[in-house]
Amino acid sequence: MRNNLFIAFEGIDGSGKSTQVKLLTQKLEAEGHKVYSTFEPTAGPIGKMIRGIFSHQMKANHYTIAGLFLADRMNHILNEEDGLLKKLEEGYTVITDRYYFSSYAYHGAHVPMNWVIECNAMCAQLLRPDVTVYVDISPEVSMERLRTGREQLELFETLENQKKVYEKYAEAFDLLKNDESVFSLNGNRSTEEIANEVWIEIQKRLK
Repeated sequence: MRNNLFIAFEGIDGSGKSTQVKLLTQKLEAEGHKVYSTFEPTAGPIGKMIRGIFSHQMKANHYTIAGLFLADRMNHILNEEDGLLKKLEEGYTVITDRYYFSSYAYHGAHVPMNWVIECNAMCAQLLRPDVTVYVDISPEVSMERLRTGREQLELFETLENQKKVYEKYAEAFDLLKNDESVFSLNGNRSTEEIANEVWIEIQKRLK
């Protein structure tokens, strides 16, 4: 195995994925690794369209949103300047908050899971994560974190939707359990406890 990894963090909103990306980045850099951490949607034109939809500046149906996420991710992988493949080739360990299920994570309650997996299969053929860290948090705990951590909740972040999305994640990983390397951990704990468990797992994979 190469000494740099492609690591994706997954989990419903409020699971703390972004925080864990930052903490893991800091630990790897302290160990002397070159790290490129990135988030979806990207800062490019399609990513701006996606954010415009979520801020209600634009309207689109769920299949259109999923298609936009797919296009944004393809650019995320293949961009000649800072694409994920290029960064891996340059020796960076690449960490991203959401990868395989981005289009589904926001609107999975409305788009069939098999359709999402089929769309994302072409991305997996280009670049499959060495490990997907799934922060498995209950919808109730995630919703409480969102309510206390954000001044304004986004449209899709209701407890009903959190529960639906949580169920879809479980369905997705069951469908992909033979194809993806998924490390699932209990997210109903402190940030530090989760970070320590992630660090132990990543160290194993770097050996």
